[in-house]
Amino acid sequence: MDLFSRSWTALRTTVAELADDAFARPSGCAGWLVRDLVCHLVIDAQDVLITLVTPAASEPTRDAVTYWEVSRTPPTGDDPLDALTVRLAAAYGEPRLLNFHLDDVGSAAGRAAELADPGLRVGTRDQVITAGDYLCAYVMEWTLHHLDLVAHLPGVAGPPAEGLAHCRETLERIAGTAFPASFSDTDALLVGTGRRAPTGEERAALGELAARIPFVLG
Repeated sequence: MDLFSRSWTALRTTVAELADDAFARPSGCAGWLVRDLVCHLVIDAQDVLITLVTPAASEPTRDAVTYWEVSRTPPTGDDPLDALTVRLAAAYGEPRLLNFHLDDVGSAAGRAAELADPGLRVGTRDQVITAGDYLCAYVMEWTLHHLDLVAHLPGVAGPPAEGLAHCRETLERIAGTAFPASFSDTDALLVGTGRRAPTGEERAALGELAARIPFVLG
């Protein structure tokens, strides 16, 4: 729960400190500008609020690792929901309005997470998961999107080191194997989830794992 709060606070703080012109720069998400990614974060915060007030009576069907639907096809930005996010982001007009909405809904999501019982069973995406595992899964969401946010913004602070380490461990559990020790946590996440292609040296270090990446999480 603490790691969720630290990761989410760090991401929102980075967004709040961006210059207005940064919102028109590309993000690490295919087809999305930074403003589109920030709009997606508003929607993510709404999902957290909705899920934490959607109790479920049955036993959990997912945990923090199996929560993710894994594919090998990176998003292209052509999905109808992705396109809707772009139109919605443009409708804000000014970065300050988008920032205000993220701060408003994001703060509420953060408070809801702090108040949640980790053992509470909740329903999301037609599955049942404990609130603790759900928020643990969202550390991956926040961390990857923090990397997406700063992908083309040199000098802007990235995600916390503890979040990167946690997410690398989660990705390795999804992969069923460890990434090479020569990979930093950031590089393991970027290469492992298909956010960038491995260099020749990295591909050699990956060995058989090179044929299995990327692990695209959705």
